[in-house]
Amino acid sequence: MTPERKMPERRSRKARRTRDTLAQAAFELVLDRGLRNVTVEEIAEAADVDRRTFSRYFTSKEAAALDSLRGDGDRINAALRARPAPEPPLLAYRRAVLDWLADPGAEPWHRRPRIFDLLVVAEEEPTLYAVFHHIRVDAQEDSVAIVADRLGVDPRQDIRPAVTVAAGAGALLAAQAAWVRGGRPDALPALVAEAVSYTHL
Repeated sequence: MTPERKMPERRSRKARRTRDTLAQAAFELVLDRGLRNVTVEEIAEAADVDRRTFSRYFTSKEAAALDSLRGDGDRINAALRARPAPEPPLLAYRRAVLDWLADPGAEPWHRRPRIFDLLVVAEEEPTLYAVFHHIRVDAQEDSVAIVADRLGVDPRQDIRPAVTVAAGAGALLAAQAAWVRGGRPDALPALVAEAVSYTHL
């Protein structure tokens, strides 16, 4: 590998570490002290960077605190891409969600420390919930593109991919809301299985 190739890769790894450190600091501070009692400057200080560096990676403390959840949409979409081609799209989406929940290497929400607590806070804080909504929308847009590719259609002209994803993602959202409000951190898989079963109706 040439020195020119190594340098961008090293910068990329450093940027990833900085982003992850900021996200972890925001995550912990928000859960320990409450969203309204944490400032961007305090997050930056906890990550040992300045305010300007924080702004290169995140637009708000809410975005930083929820950054770890972005990977979950990516994992579900990776599982969706891996489903067998003959599977009907909605069945493929449901099974992709269940694959994510069952994969210990994917760290689904019920296995990851304090994610339950973070989603409880997100239910209570409108600005945090708004960012969570945007994260879900981004993941669902990717899901629509995957389903459209499976069907061989243009999602701008054919609404079936969007309807499929709306049904599957809606079931996951309903299960997540019941999970948070039910106060049982270990109940998520059963709630998701119940929720997706209703999409058969």
